[in-house]
Amino acid sequence: MPIENFLSSISGGTIVMVLLALFIIICIFLGVRIVPQSEKYVVERFGRLKSVLGPGINLIVPFLDRVAHKVSILERQLPTASQDAITSDNVLVQVDTSVFYRILEPEKTVYRIRDIDAAISTTVAGIVRSEIGKMELDEVQSNRAQLISSIKVLVEGAVDDWGIEVTRAEILDVNLDAATREAMLQQLNAERARRAQVTEAEGAKRSVELSADADLYAAEQTAKARRVQADAEAYATAVVAAAIRENGLEAAQYQVALKQVESLNALGAGEGNQTVILPANAIEAFGDAFKMLGGVRKP
Repeated sequence: MPIENFLSSISGGTIVMVLLALFIIICIFLGVRIVPQSEKYVVERFGRLKSVLGPGINLIVPFLDRVAHKVSILERQLPTASQDAITSDNVLVQVDTSVFYRILEPEKTVYRIRDIDAAISTTVAGIVRSEIGKMELDEVQSNRAQLISSIKVLVEGAVDDWGIEVTRAEILDVNLDAATREAMLQQLNAERARRAQVTEAEGAKRSVELSADADLYAAEQTAKARRVQADAEAYATAVVAAAIRENGLEAAQYQVALKQVESLNALGAGEGNQTVILPANAIEAFGDAFKMLGGVRKP
């Protein structure tokens, strides 16, 4: 048969060469490892750590070395975890957290910890409870960024021996029980009412202050008007006094007597006042006026 003739025609040296070529191919296949950019390979020799292969082409010893672990170095996110915590003012809260990390040293990760995700979650839960226990509820709500930063630093210190890097830690939500929510809502409403009363009182106070300022301004303006009037009267008095000094006392007496006479004439000229009763000194005023008038008219 053809097959039997072919086998009979192959010599022993040819078979050896074929087997040697096959062995070389197998060695190349087993000794060359191409590692992707997003992974690292952990190589063991007889069950012990030999090396860690980085991205690219790597050579290992065939039949002695083997790739025991293929570890992704991409950033990972732990599933969102919820844990209960009690604040320093004895308020029970439920905190939702999430952690991002990546593996830097695969040899530590695969040989020092079995379940890295569970270990990180447990560590984060303990740190969160510890940090929230140091703060009051208002501080937890208002200082969330500071709390996240503290948790990240503490988690990094705790997981350093596992060959990982914590890239980010997040507090997604802080939930309260129904009773605490109701109490806080009542407190919020009371605070709003108090602020409204304070605003109303401040408005009333401001109104009183403005009214008082208006009254004070009116009083100041009245005082200024009276002061101007007094200054005018003082000026008129000064003018009269100067005229008396310049023209003599007789001229002043004459003017006074003349005014008295004019007043009496006006009183007698009124309607229904045909009869006028005058005091005795009024007659004297007439006489004085006539005497002064006559003296003035003399050349």
